[in-house]
Amino acid sequence: MATQNIKIIYFDARGRAEVSRLMLAAAGQKFEDVRHTKETWPTEKPNTPFGQLPVIEIDGKRFAQSVAIANYVAREFGFYGKTNLEGLEIDQIVQLGVDFLSAAVKSYHEKDEAKKAELNKSLKEVEAPKYLAFFEKLLKESGTGYFVGEALTLADFFVYDLTYAFGKRGVLSLDSYPLLQELQNKVESNEKIKAYLAERKETEN
Repeated sequence: MATQNIKIIYFDARGRAEVSRLMLAAAGQKFEDVRHTKETWPTEKPNTPFGQLPVIEIDGKRFAQSVAIANYVAREFGFYGKTNLEGLEIDQIVQLGVDFLSAAVKSYHEKDEAKKAELNKSLKEVEAPKYLAFFEKLLKESGTGYFVGEALTLADFFVYDLTYAFGKRGVLSLDSYPLLQELQNKVESNEKIKAYLAERKETEN
């Protein structure tokens, strides 16, 4: 694998770039973490492929779409399983996480306060427990402490970041999901991730 000059370009938040940042950190791959503000984004927007972030820049060429970026990083740095079937398992879990994010976004964008409260209640009491149960079941079926195989993959990083972010917002709790708690500990105890998290700037999103 040739040495690459990589930039992850996003806003000053974890958001949709953080899974790729985590994998790059775990791989020991140096990257430039470019973070835009509301003030700098309008100038940068025309320089992105589709007028949105995140973007990954590899040796000067830019690519967009968060899941595509994460898939590339996972394949390039050994977090995409050992076989096509394992890759399918990983994709299944990531897409399940994307489904949860889609449900969560509905309340985030709702302007009507009454409807927003109703959506938030459903997210916390119905949607979050449903998806956490799915993830817990998949970890139990795997039996290794990881979603796929016996080492960290994109699936683990994706669910770790999702549960961290929404746990911090008070949307979900892992108290009733011991295998998901164990997974969080596995990710955070990785030496390179531990170093990355120690330096990471905590943001709201």
